[in-house]
Amino acid sequence: MRLLSQTWVVIIMNIRSLPARFSMSLATIFAVAAVVGVLLFFLAMGNGFRATLEGAGSDAVAVVTREGSQSEINSVLGRDQVNLIANAPGIARDDAGNPLISAELYVIVDGIKESTKTKVNLPLRGLSQAGFDLRDNVKITDGRMFSPGRNEIIVGKGVLKEFGGFSLGKKITFGKTTWEVVGIFTTGGSAFESELWADARSVQDQFRRGNSFQTMRLRLETPGDVSALQAYAKTDPRLNVKIETEANYFSTQGDAIKGYVIFGWGVSIIMGLGALAGALNTMYTSVASRAREIATLRAIGFSNVSAFMGTLVEGILLSLLGGVLGIVATYLFIDGNSAATIGASFTQVVFTFTLSPDLMVQGGWIALAIGVLGGFFPAFRAARLPVVIAFE
Repeated sequence: MRLLSQTWVVIIMNIRSLPARFSMSLATIFAVAAVVGVLLFFLAMGNGFRATLEGAGSDAVAVVTREGSQSEINSVLGRDQVNLIANAPGIARDDAGNPLISAELYVIVDGIKESTKTKVNLPLRGLSQAGFDLRDNVKITDGRMFSPGRNEIIVGKGVLKEFGGFSLGKKITFGKTTWEVVGIFTTGGSAFESELWADARSVQDQFRRGNSFQTMRLRLETPGDVSALQAYAKTDPRLNVKIETEANYFSTQGDAIKGYVIFGWGVSIIMGLGALAGALNTMYTSVASRAREIATLRAIGFSNVSAFMGTLVEGILLSLLGGVLGIVATYLFIDGNSAATIGASFTQVVFTFTLSPDLMVQGGWIALAIGVLGGFFPAFRAARLPVVIAFE
């Protein structure tokens, strides 16, 4: 109990002396805040990107692409393959016995990013009403659905946030063909909101795709079970395809953001070393400026452990203040903002920065680690100050 009271006295003394080192202490707080803020920026980016992709995936739907393709843009399926897969077991059917499938195209068109005014790749998906039925939460929020056989497109809500020229009623030229925006749709914030949708037959005609497609989507009889479909495909040499759940497909597409997260950790580690150096300098200066005070406490009976703990707590307190500042700044200025980055299909994916409680905890742990490391060695020095200094 005596040790605790002694430690508390040293902590209070250290806190009261902070104004004497105000500029250095403030610099340490801001350095730690910068480290935490940068790290949370990249983690929130990765978190939001993954959530956007995962929101597009469903275990009740299977995705069929060409074997060896990494994404839809690399895949090609012929009409004969589409017809063969439509007769495969494991596919759910409607009341009339028709398979619930959607053969789709996926082509790249040009767009202009509003923030930079630079040209970017945007995905134009060709699909039919069946493609709508296989997706959850699809809703036309403004305008109407495109008409089959006409050069009309509907635009995802995410596209409107980040790219110019796609508002309702606009006429857009892709190559030598003019398309009219007739509707705006939402899919609950998933990756599909980063796309333009049009009638599959019109996309085939205008982009000279003949009777081919990029991918198929199938409603599964048993959600999550693609074994029957995979077994069927292996028995037919004409079906050189990969079949997986839509949830798994988009999970692998999320690997595209891993490089950004790793880069964020790298930058944060480098900045963390700088913040650690600043914390060490601040704490060493704190100990040096109070050497006589600490030695005097030691002379009147305070233990070296209380001197150590009091100084260490000061370092941790400064670092945690910086951590809180970094978390609050990220929450206020980053969380909820939308951005776009290149996905696995080399097209722009619009997502929202998402600062979850787990990420805030990670930021707090980083700040705590800097505080402990930055305060340990100065605290050790304070504990070893010779008592004779008090009498000089």
